[in-house]
Amino acid sequence: MTSKEPGTHGAVLKDTPPADERPLVELRGAGKSYGNIRALHGVDLTVHPGKVTCVLGDNGAGKSTLIKIISGLHQHTEGEFLVDGEPVRFSTPREALGKGIATVYQDLAVVPLMPVWRNFFLGSEMTKGPWPVRRLDIAKMKKTADEELRHMGIVLDDMEQPIGTLSGGQRQCVAIARAVYFGARVLILDEPTAALGVKQSGVVLKYIAAARDKGLGVIFITHNPHHAYMVGDHFSVLRLGTMELSASRSDVSLEELTNHMAGGTELASLKHELAQVRGVDVEELPEERNLTAPVATSSEGKS
Repeated sequence: MTSKEPGTHGAVLKDTPPADERPLVELRGAGKSYGNIRALHGVDLTVHPGKVTCVLGDNGAGKSTLIKIISGLHQHTEGEFLVDGEPVRFSTPREALGKGIATVYQDLAVVPLMPVWRNFFLGSEMTKGPWPVRRLDIAKMKKTADEELRHMGIVLDDMEQPIGTLSGGQRQCVAIARAVYFGARVLILDEPTAALGVKQSGVVLKYIAAARDKGLGVIFITHNPHHAYMVGDHFSVLRLGTMELSASRSDVSLEELTNHMAGGTELASLKHELAQVRGVDVEELPEERNLTAPVATSSEGKS
């Protein structure tokens, strides 16, 4: 489709996607092999600004490999990896960060005995004064960290308290706010709710939604389909290194997502055999034909 309005020289201009609809990150048939071992194959993934893309899968499904490719730890060996529509091949995580891709790992990479403000600026401290007697600008770092945390809805009484004294959910939120402050456009969250209780998981999900509302593209890696469904706009389920399901929120229900995540296809195929085992209730298992039918095509850009 073309625009009817001529340009400055009377040429007909082609429509281009608005900036807010253009993918920030896109994988096309991406894969990764380690020698003869293929860890990931034929994965399509699109991340848009202001959207949460949830990547689910069991242990060994390929989630960690996917994170490492996008965050710059490893390079893909097949397919394409695009950032802002341009093919890229990162050599280091710093290169990915330079493109606005930040990763918050499950262990958070914080120093528990250091104060909150120091962890917020860890490795990127503000300084003042002339060289060679520059010194840390502690007052400015405290003020900035407090303001940025408040922008995310996190209010701490004392920025001097060791970050190790915060709850797991609060530490996750500090890490998210830190990534946003340092210019992240794409935020990768590696199992942020895995080791948290119900209340703290809710706190983290609240700040994931806040990051989305700020216009970030969020990749939420999780084992928990219920957590994913609370905040997700698009869902991708990995199984044994390949994409089993790719569907927008409008195309998949929580029950269908849970069945795919829980290996419902394999259980459904064993339904007849399981029915012969005493004490195993197979009434709630879905029929195999209902799970093998495609729930949705890869329509990430339409969510």
